[in-house]
Amino acid sequence: MDAVTVEPHTEVRDGMRITWHQPIVMDDGIVLDADVFRPVDDGRYPAILTYGIYAKGLAYQDGYPHQWEKMVADHPEILEGSTNEYQNWEVTDPERWVPHGYVVIRVDSRGAGWSPGVMDPNSDREVADLYQCIEWAGTQPWSNGKVGMLGISYYASNQWRVAVHRPPHLAAIIPWEGQNDRYRDSGYHGGILSEFQKLWWKHQVANIQYGLGPRGRKSRITGEPVAGPVTLSEEELAQNRINPFDAAKEHPLYDDWHRERSADLARIEVPFLSCANWGGQGIHPRGNFNGFMQAPSKQKWLEVHGDSHWSLFSAGYGLALQKRFFDYFLQGIDNGWDKTPPVTLNIRHPGERFVLRHENEWPLARTQWTKFYLDPGGMALSANPSAREATVRYAALGDGLTFRMTMAHATEITGPMAAKLFVSSSTRDADLFVIVRVFDPDGKEVTFMGSTDPNTPIANGWLRASHRRLDPARTTFYRLTIRTTVSSRSTPVKSMSATSRSSQAASWCRRDGRSRSRSAARTMSTPARSPTSARSSITRPAAPAA
Repeated sequence: MDAVTVEPHTEVRDGMRITWHQPIVMDDGIVLDADVFRPVDDGRYPAILTYGIYAKGLAYQDGYPHQWEKMVADHPEILEGSTNEYQNWEVTDPERWVPHGYVVIRVDSRGAGWSPGVMDPNSDREVADLYQCIEWAGTQPWSNGKVGMLGISYYASNQWRVAVHRPPHLAAIIPWEGQNDRYRDSGYHGGILSEFQKLWWKHQVANIQYGLGPRGRKSRITGEPVAGPVTLSEEELAQNRINPFDAAKEHPLYDDWHRERSADLARIEVPFLSCANWGGQGIHPRGNFNGFMQAPSKQKWLEVHGDSHWSLFSAGYGLALQKRFFDYFLQGIDNGWDKTPPVTLNIRHPGERFVLRHENEWPLARTQWTKFYLDPGGMALSANPSAREATVRYAALGDGLTFRMTMAHATEITGPMAAKLFVSSSTRDADLFVIVRVFDPDGKEVTFMGSTDPNTPIANGWLRASHRRLDPARTTFYRLTIRTTVSSRSTPVKSMSATSRSSQAASWCRRDGRSRSRSAARTMSTPARSPTSARSSITRPAAPAA
């Protein structure tokens, strides 16, 4: 048996009317399990809904204790005004919303937590489920007909994808650090397989699959297992899940499998606030920036912050931002949100200092697009091209190459970057990594707290040389979009030019506080399935004659 009938029950506690195990029936008969937090008083309220894979019964403090402790240490206001007993990974705290006239709904996605079925992360089936959950929420007797979505990462990515289908009751979304291109954002960086999902699956997903029952963790509130009321055998569990990392390896090029797990941004019309992290390279910021730039929604805003992947979402800063947006679109409160400038940037300075600044567009219209040239002779970044061709070689699995420059005055770098390299390799293919780094006057590297790494450089990009062909319809001089279908794959590397992107459609912001700070671009490559003795070279073509 892989499912049992669970009876919902409602209680009033901590100022909320809570229904545990609310059933939501899907079109194929599967019954998803939700927890619903409502105001005690009867009325019609907007809903904030999440649908995801991390088990709604697992307390933040139990599932992610390290992240919780650091977050509340850095932002102690989180501990004020809430018991924090209902905190959950990457979703909002209902105690912050219910007293203000909202309903908060958490749905365990199919095959996760208390929802039976086959766990197939980010599939079309999940989007179909989410659509039906939104419509369920928008038509309940306690609903005012408006549903919003708010969450991080998994709970943000599926916002983009369900918005494509335009559920009638979906009124506004806040995708906080959420990708929307499964291939380019996180699966294959420049054509290079990312192993992020390998560890993610093992440590965050497989251990909360429906059917683990008492073998899994327990809810600190109800005492129930967080991974379902039934106990399935290991064989049954294996039959009821699809490992996305293993599946991705079967699809090395962009095909229908990746397309199913990505969002057609051109179809998104719902009002949204897209919140990106400067230091989230490798997973989410590309999606947040692209979502803002490409979606045709007439009411859209972009916010960019630093710090970790989770902290500001729950901190006072994030909560105030979210409430102003949802109060306007879900509650109908005339709070002036519509006068908010389209872009809000937390400008990053050394020492983890941020200065809030509003802008009217992205990329910034006043950007001084500036070219720098690699100088192999002096291992420098130069404002002028070299007068003659030069080549520098390095071991592909060594320390790479670093080209340096010293800024003559305080400089801000805010916006997309692109790099064009002319490379050759002793191997049939090569993986290129371009990293933009900052050093203080004493030569010490300046890094920042990134979304998941406390020592994140200001920019980095990736490209497998055989994937260098660009999509002309989606490429600009500052944003390079590679074509990754079978028909577009380029010939292998053999003394030919290759175009590399340096973190397309993401941004890194900093203003140097001392006029002698230095910047460096580091170029590395590794052979794609080749011997450790492989070597690569970068050539700087001569400047054209006057």
